[in-house]
Amino acid sequence: MLGVTLILVFCASQALSSPSPWSFSVHERRASIPHGWSRIDTPVPTTALLPLRIGLKQSNIDRLNDILMDISHPDSDNYGKHWKAEDVKTFFRPSEGSVSTVMQWLEDSGVNRARIELSSGENWVHVKDLTVAEAERILNTEYHLYQHTDGQARLACSAYSVPSHIQSHIELITPTLHFDGRAPPGKRNTHSPLAKRKLQVSNPDPQLAAADDLSNCDVRITPPCYRALYNIPAEPTIRAASNNSFAIVEYTPQAYIGTDLDSFFQLFRPSLVGSRPELISIDGGVVQTEEMDFGVNIESNFDLGYAMTLVGPGQPVRLYQVEDIVEGSTVAGFNDFLDALDGDYCTEDGGDDPSIDGIYPDPAPDGYKGPKDCGNKPRSHVISVSYAYNEADFTPFYEIRQCNEYGKLGLMGITFLYASGDSGVAGNEELCVFPNGTQSEDAPLFNPLFPANCPFVTALGATQVDPGSTVFDPETAAALTGGGFSNIFALPAYQKKAVEKYYKFHEPPYGADRYNNSRKARGIPDFSVNGVNCTVVALGRTIAVAGTSASPPVVGAMITLINDARIAAGKSPVGFINPAIYSDAFKGAFNDIVSGNNPGCGTDGFESVEGWDPVSGLGTPDFQKLLDVWMSLP
Repeated sequence: MLGVTLILVFCASQALSSPSPWSFSVHERRASIPHGWSRIDTPVPTTALLPLRIGLKQSNIDRLNDILMDISHPDSDNYGKHWKAEDVKTFFRPSEGSVSTVMQWLEDSGVNRARIELSSGENWVHVKDLTVAEAERILNTEYHLYQHTDGQARLACSAYSVPSHIQSHIELITPTLHFDGRAPPGKRNTHSPLAKRKLQVSNPDPQLAAADDLSNCDVRITPPCYRALYNIPAEPTIRAASNNSFAIVEYTPQAYIGTDLDSFFQLFRPSLVGSRPELISIDGGVVQTEEMDFGVNIESNFDLGYAMTLVGPGQPVRLYQVEDIVEGSTVAGFNDFLDALDGDYCTEDGGDDPSIDGIYPDPAPDGYKGPKDCGNKPRSHVISVSYAYNEADFTPFYEIRQCNEYGKLGLMGITFLYASGDSGVAGNEELCVFPNGTQSEDAPLFNPLFPANCPFVTALGATQVDPGSTVFDPETAAALTGGGFSNIFALPAYQKKAVEKYYKFHEPPYGADRYNNSRKARGIPDFSVNGVNCTVVALGRTIAVAGTSASPPVVGAMITLINDARIAAGKSPVGFINPAIYSDAFKGAFNDIVSGNNPGCGTDGFESVEGWDPVSGLGTPDFQKLLDVWMSLP
């Protein structure tokens, strides 16, 4: 397994008993009900059907980390030798032994073999037409009805068990504990633990000077400010566009407005006026125009405006638009997106967890009636994602399985960039965590974000130009920037030296009652770029926004330009970048950030200090220095 559970999540065995020839062990348990939900006393209909899915243990998953490090570290002879998708599928396919053992367990539990299906990727077992009563017996559990404050309701259990001999053959079972993300089909609402709009308006009407003026970057950041801050070429030469790809991920109803993009391009890259991203629709995703306001247009307008402007007119940019309009208002998981990239990850019959992920064809009256996208969408070399959950929203098994998928896609040469959060050491909605896992604004424990906590993605924080300073002065860490240490994932080897140095010289003034101070946890973020007072056009207005959402598309543009140069030289794209950027080869390629902090959970948070820290990471990048080092690698 990739990581270690650093906060107690799996507790004593379920108190239920069931006549069985096996000894049962608790596989997953929730210590508390997720934020906003409460259990209600309405009896659960035992004849209701549950689409039970069992995620099989993947073969060789314990070797994923070492193999990915081997092709991603600049000192390795195998640097840049990315795997083909078919090789990844074959290497990690669950063993025949795991498949047969799980199948036999279900049959011995009274499930007819005709009701048991194996997914096309051979990593999920699906039990058809299973009743609640059957699921409770097979999993030695009890389902209850839970309701959210916004009216959503669903069935879930607080724990489930499997025979002891089954545990080593499975990763997780759904639907069980993971009921945070979606309402019943067809019901529209705005609730979701996913931060769908991380950018916040910081200056409603910034004063704009000439497009190339750098004198006002302390009050409004523009593409020229980014170029000056991080040494990005104003007119990049694109030479490998047909073999290079850069994609932005958006979740419906979030959508860009074409006229707003043109207004932004007119200010900062006139040659792009009329240009649009290549739409890659996932599960009926559309650039919708039914709902238009700052809340649904700022994010996409910003991401695409800066991505396209910074890479220039020669580099196409893709837009992965995820979920149809109906599901997009209620579904918030990342699995539907990952399913579309990797057919060996998904279940073609409707999502990895129907309580979180979209069901396609969508049964809602206005839903997308096409088949679920499953490994049929093109994979881009760089993928920028400005959305996140709180780490405490899901169970460790759920997050570990998804994190491993980022690692497997990293083996194929993909760079994943995720925002670290906008609430300092707190999570979305300023939520912190009690020791039992309950989330509240009044809780004491820091609450990092997922998937930024995953060691196989690059987590990006935010900095700012201090008032009265220029782009040529040192930046400060933005107070909003998410940072800290994971409660689930272990300290990756590539980060070990940096984190050990941090603790040796700058140990935080908090104990285990505030954060995971084991010194063995994944640190967040990896590095940062400016995310305060960023200029964007939305609904015809030029405004300034703030948030770590700004970081992935800006960094994505830089990595894409580096990939362009490498591919043009006959080299591979950079792929998973973390082992490289933490290595000695990249010393001096980042501008150290030594001021600022990220308050939250009733504290001042962590402090930016010399070297890596859990506020700004390694600092901010110098594009030209990064390019020079990466071009020197094979």
